[in-house]
Amino acid sequence: MTILWFNLAIVYICAFFARYSSTPSLSTGAIVQSKPNKILVFCTMIVLVLVSGLRSNIGDTYFYKHAFKINDFSWSDWKNQENIGFWLFQKFLKNFSDDPQILIFTAALITNILIILVLYKYSKMIELSIYVYICGGLYLVSMNGIRQVMTATILFTATKFLIEGNWIKYILIVLFASLFHESALILIPIYFIVRYRAWSKTTMILLSSSIIIVIGYEYFSSFLFAAIEKTQYGHYSDFDEGGANIVRVAVHGVPLFIAYLGREKLRTIFPSSDYIVNMALIGFMFMIISTQNWIFARFSIYFTLYQLILISWIVLLFRKQDQRLIYFALVICYLLYFFYENVMTLNIVYRSNYFGS
Repeated sequence: MTILWFNLAIVYICAFFARYSSTPSLSTGAIVQSKPNKILVFCTMIVLVLVSGLRSNIGDTYFYKHAFKINDFSWSDWKNQENIGFWLFQKFLKNFSDDPQILIFTAALITNILIILVLYKYSKMIELSIYVYICGGLYLVSMNGIRQVMTATILFTATKFLIEGNWIKYILIVLFASLFHESALILIPIYFIVRYRAWSKTTMILLSSSIIIVIGYEYFSSFLFAAIEKTQYGHYSDFDEGGANIVRVAVHGVPLFIAYLGREKLRTIFPSSDYIVNMALIGFMFMIISTQNWIFARFSIYFTLYQLILISWIVLLFRKQDQRLIYFALVICYLLYFFYENVMTLNIVYRSNYFGS
């Protein structure tokens, strides 16, 4: 964990000073939006990539490396691949090196660059977004579900088209992302759901549905797993590792609760917030359902990224004299969660052949 603690400190400091040395660029409602210092943001990005890309363990890292090492990625096999995009991605890398570290590093490079680029454009307090990216657990998840998180970050780049209402370009990106992980296709119907005003009847229906699913989970799961039995996700019916931690669900819910209380002011200072809130709400819905079976938390990956944007704006929903207190309260609470999740619960041990750990 020592490397991960240093990573958190360095990344937060760089991002913090990147915002404080920013320059005004445009006006967003009643708020003057500014762009963080590009050099310091670049330093932040480099640290995130190096720590993630040069690891030798954590989650499924070993299995990804093993599969890359033993597979020759012959063209004769391409028709049998279920996720052809990720297969071609690995085949391309194999042309440069047989060392599986190239896969881990390149995936970390793509994942973190895409996340930072979107946050650079839409986050109000980029250091808070990146801080929550690490402390909230998504950074660690990106070292586990490599393929799905990389898919999620490709989808995250479509935020611009989600906000503009350009459904054609949005769907094209979804179709491209689905080549890496077919579950990305759920974002097509989701697009038309989130294009409504936040906290509308649609919002209430979504939240109510998630609660109903939890109550009647046995019936819901029987129907769902029967439907996907003959697909590549059929093995999920045998997944039995319990439900998601209720603390994790609460961590996802608190920013949304604050956004609800300050919903009118949020729309004033961040006119595009409805779409961001709706995406985060759907992620929260999946987290509620995941209390019954952790596998549903995997779907929330596609939406958790939008919480990183939302968290950077909710500080401004409080009175000006209270904003500093709220900011530090968020920093402390997420730090405690980071310790609870990674040290007390998961007992994460970070290893690298490059950092001597």
